Amino acid sequence: MDIKIKRWTHLGLGAALMTTTALASCGEPAAKEAPATSEQPAADTPSAADVEAKLEEANAAASSGEGEGGVAIEAALTDPVVFNIALTVAEAHVRAARDAYRDGETQAAGEMFAHPVSEVLFDMEPVFEARDVADFTGLFTDASVAVFGGESVDEISTRTDGIIAALRAASTKAPDNGDSAATITMGVVADMIDRSTKMYRLATEADYYEPYLDGYGFYSAAKGQFEDSAEAIEAENPDAAAAIRGALTLLGQAYPSAKRPETLDADVSALTVAASEVFLATGQ
Repeated sequence: MDIKIKRWTHLGLGAALMTTTALASCGEPAAKEAPATSEQPAADTPSAADVEAKLEEANAAASSGEGEGGVAIEAALTDPVVFNIALTVAEAHVRAARDAYRDGETQAAGEMFAHPVSEVLFDMEPVFEARDVADFTGLFTDASVAVFGGESVDEISTRTDGIIAALRAASTKAPDNGDSAATITMGVVADMIDRSTKMYRLATEADYYEPYLDGYGFYSAAKGQFEDSAEAIEAENPDAAAAIRGALTLLGQAYPSAKRPETLDADVSALTVAASEVFLATGQ
């Protein structure tokens, strides 16, 4: 990623979560198993040693290529942007899943609901424990099961709203390094715009659905986060607000819906320039 801290790399429809419901994978390696531990802590709150041990395991997995995130997980303990990027990657997945289901893409929707558990939240577990974030992973797997069980579009949309609410609640437990809420959101939005742009480029080079749906989710998450904080961002950094609006406009044209168009004809160069302008304006 083109950010001064190595943050969450692209998380696509990679390793599908293997659950007792036998969710289908999308043709890539199965999700890694949880690292074994020699003992379980007796207390609800983990000790510093417990957290450190889990961080070492997560980082070892990431550096060896096993971790889907491929980053230094401990950065999320002190950097609120990194912490919130992890949550927003999960949000991007569920937004894409909800809209894909609405558009008739049931298989992809079910997989997208499940993937954040294995691709994002698993590696973040020690950070969440250290930050006293209650476990909410069951919301994702329940939504995936509901999709394959044939729940209505409205019911799945309600589940999605519940997941996003849980993610936003978790964001209140982010570390405080003195940055304003607007600055943190700008960092997150810049990251999502960059991901969405890169996924569109990949989508133009392949016929399969997953890169497009990933990119759509990142765009949707960026748009949602920006709209929730637009007034504060405008007041703090009007140049950044303008750059973000410009990039989101182009991405909205590139991703008209969760269903992949027959032709992908957006200007990739223009998208790339717009994403770069967002990074420059936000100081990322």
